[in-house]
Amino acid sequence: NRLQVLTKRNIPVYNFSCCDADKLIQLFEKYEFAGVIHFAADKAVGESVANPLKYFDNNIGGLISLLKAITQHPNTKLVFSSSCTVYGNPASYPVKESFPLGFNSPYGFTKLCNEQMLEQFYNAFPNAKICALRYFNPIGAHESALIGEEPIGTPNNLVPFITQTAAGLRAELTVFGNDYDTPDGSCLRDYIHVMDLAEAHVAALKYLEAKKEGCHTVFNIGTGVPTSVLELIQVFEQETGETLNWKFGPRRSGDVPAIYASVEKSHKELGWSAKRSVNEAISSAWKFQKNSILTNLSKNE
Repeated sequence: NRLQVLTKRNIPVYNFSCCDADKLIQLFEKYEFAGVIHFAADKAVGESVANPLKYFDNNIGGLISLLKAITQHPNTKLVFSSSCTVYGNPASYPVKESFPLGFNSPYGFTKLCNEQMLEQFYNAFPNAKICALRYFNPIGAHESALIGEEPIGTPNNLVPFITQTAAGLRAELTVFGNDYDTPDGSCLRDYIHVMDLAEAHVAALKYLEAKKEGCHTVFNIGTGVPTSVLELIQVFEQETGETLNWKFGPRRSGDVPAIYASVEKSHKELGWSAKRSVNEAISSAWKFQKNSILTNLSKNE
């Protein structure tokens, strides 16, 4: 509904699991898609450690179903949501697309498996046009504050937990680990504004459209600038004027000490680069959180 408000267009919605191959095949028979962007996956590292079968079933099964549908339409342009977790615990930074791959969690395993599936699929269907985007850490919201990160239940990602804590919806924020080999002891990440990430997908579709033959490639989608968890908390307090209630906790299983992107390839070949700052991302997330509270209050009234 909010997308339709923003775009002023009627958007067809089909509410079913991507693991349902039969329904996906029917959808491909009904429409001729200019391109497909595959976002549908579970994505919380900690949850994947506790419940790996959920991640195997949804993340791997969903892509299998999608590829079954694409076999009937082998010229389909596919942009796939991958993850920096495919680098495992990298030996150096920033990480390049050519670095050795690995995984530190069942979630990372599914993303690496997905990428390998796409490579094997391309070998079998060389007319396919496939681009995998290795996301780093998306944060922030649309500038309208209509669309943002609003998890069901307890957030698994840092920024919505920060904003919900500041809004009084959570008692306190736990920072997992203060003894990592980083400047301040907390994890280092490459936080990218979700709107920059969205624009990367548009660039990826245009990249595939320009290809006269089939192709398969990967790109890092990040800023190339590391920010620690403690620095992100500081940015939030500076940008919003709010004081955050937080504490240190033990390390979380599956977390790597540090990771941030080399973005040279995405700059050069994709013609894309991140334009927005971490400060802008944090401000937009807080604006969305406040708007979300107001929207829910009005619904309850």
